[in-house]
Amino acid sequence: MKHLFPCTLLFAAMWLMEACSPGTAGTNHPCIPETYTISKDSLLDKIKGGWAGQAIGCTYGGPTEFKYCGTMIQDYVPIEWYDGYIKWWYDNVPGLYDDVYMDLTFVDVFDRLGLDAPADSFAMAFATAEYPLWHANQAARYNILQGIMPPASGHWMNNPHACDLDYQIEADYAGLMSPGMPNAASGIADKIGHIMTYGDGWYGGVYVGAMYSLAFLSDDIGFIVKEALKTIPQESQFYQCMSDVIRWHQQYPDDWKQTWFECEKKWSTDIGCPEGVFVPYNIDATINSAYILIGLLYGEGDFYKTMDISTRCGQDSDCNPASAAGILGTILGYNRIPDQWKRSLKEVEDRNFAYTDISLNKAYQLSFGQALQMIEKNGGTVEGDLVTIQCQQPVAVQYEKAFEGMYPTGKRGINKKITDIQELEFNGNGVVIRGNVNASDEEYVAEVELYIDGQLAETAQLPASFAKRRYELFWKYRLTEGKHTIAFKWLNPQQGVSIQISEMLVYNARK
Repeated sequence: MKHLFPCTLLFAAMWLMEACSPGTAGTNHPCIPETYTISKDSLLDKIKGGWAGQAIGCTYGGPTEFKYCGTMIQDYVPIEWYDGYIKWWYDNVPGLYDDVYMDLTFVDVFDRLGLDAPADSFAMAFATAEYPLWHANQAARYNILQGIMPPASGHWMNNPHACDLDYQIEADYAGLMSPGMPNAASGIADKIGHIMTYGDGWYGGVYVGAMYSLAFLSDDIGFIVKEALKTIPQESQFYQCMSDVIRWHQQYPDDWKQTWFECEKKWSTDIGCPEGVFVPYNIDATINSAYILIGLLYGEGDFYKTMDISTRCGQDSDCNPASAAGILGTILGYNRIPDQWKRSLKEVEDRNFAYTDISLNKAYQLSFGQALQMIEKNGGTVEGDLVTIQCQQPVAVQYEKAFEGMYPTGKRGINKKITDIQELEFNGNGVVIRGNVNASDEEYVAEVELYIDGQLAETAQLPASFAKRRYELFWKYRLTEGKHTIAFKWLNPQQGVSIQISEMLVYNARK
């Protein structure tokens, strides 16, 4: 053995040198090479594959979105597809593609203002766009329009939806413009993802961006998902959940449903989104990212299986297969996506997405141009038809934890007009008040003072406009643990206008 040991070391060293040597397109390395050379045509093909996969996956899962909450979609439930199917959605339900046209808002800002565009430019483009928003995106839009700019607009103290999946579903562009450079994608996520998310909500977008980025370098899905996870702090819940999925896949390699069950048992609790607490509905980034991962791992590189499994995990079952199919589409490249899926896509590639002047064909070219700029900015070269990427070893982003010391302990239906409420009582360290402003005049903005324990806590501006609405009427976290009272004072009531209080969610410092 003493004689064999030096030879073994020499062999291992030679293997590592070969494995980590400069890469070229078409090779598959078990580690990230220092540089990677790819032709412009191949780079564009992969970028097109990413966008195409996202659009196809979103369409495939569209009819099931949030219809299966806390349950999988059983095998006997048909999910249809036919030629012309994507065109039908473009014509009849263009809002389905919110995760695509949200991406394109950011792509457009990069195109107009360059790679160094400030966070405020992205925030204002997003906040003033015509499309409707929900959850973390809408909470951030309200904040921005009220002068609360990023990163404060996405922080959980200002945004009860900070851990929702909003940036996860719109982070694809960051990886597509950062081929082989996951840390560059993370840098983009830091600037843009914090517009609407924080902590585990932000990590969903960081992880998706990193997987897209590494999909340019390897077709080994297991390698991609593990390497991309290095961008996430190990102490985070998000990291722990993704690690569990990878481990369960190894334990149950032929049974995605068992891994789904394990996820539900351990990771399906939502403590942030007021709409999702205590109910099967779950828009949390962590569990929905797990469904992306389940689709990728158990899909085994098959485009249909990847989409189908991710869809059948339920919850946000259009956005999750969109990301899974987009990542796989980047691995495969546009030309290797099966024709049965591309036939419908080709009918709409020149059509602009709703609320934008950008089509898929234009998105392909914009992302390609931005990728070339990012490659050169990060030390790579573009010479003739060849592009050499200075690859990056994934580095963990900063650790963030939202809703620390906040545990939901009760949700009480109120269902009264604000004028009929003298006082509300609760026992805890935090509260969220849900409701809405009803007015025929979309320009009307209610001004309401919130009093906690007799002290003015805030004067809230509550727009009647759906586009500008405050997603929750009021919330306060990190109060002193104990009994509290809430009272309201409506400063500018008008005839024909009402403010309805629907429910109150209460938090405590301990589970």
